[in-house]
Amino acid sequence: MTVTINVNGKAICGDIAPDLLLIDFLRDHGCLSVKRGCDTSNCGACTVHMDGKPVLSCGILAARADGHQITTLEGLQKEALEFGGFIADEGAEQCGYCSPGLIMECIAMVRECREKGIDNPSDEDIKAYLAGNLCRCSGYEGQMRGIHAFFEWRRSHRDASIL
Repeated sequence: MTVTINVNGKAICGDIAPDLLLIDFLRDHGCLSVKRGCDTSNCGACTVHMDGKPVLSCGILAARADGHQITTLEGLQKEALEFGGFIADEGAEQCGYCSPGLIMECIAMVRECREKGIDNPSDEDIKAYLAGNLCRCSGYEGQMRGIHAFFEWRRSHRDASIL
């Protein structure tokens, strides 16, 4: 089966097996930020954006992504650096394995908040949005502090913020 998937702005054509998962397609094409954590769509380590919305790439066949826009952390370096610094500043990036998926999910959350005019999400809003991201190292308090610090910075630096 032949597919064409736009990955980080580049069309990638290839012959694939019908059972190839999107995570494997992406990693085979150099997107190593996409992590395999559980293979059950429960941990969030494999989060990518499909047509701008977060999806778990270990639970989607590559054939389903044919003709779609897929964005990985490699395609969002500026935003990832801007946002990721706030997480790291709070000591929430211990082993770093979950960070790419968490950052992908957070970038989607920030964009959605911007579209809805939300500039100060509550803890409950953030927890609901990030419910599918499993971090085995932390108690999530550092991530929450980093997310709130980012939103605070964003409110005070609207002109400088990429997100």
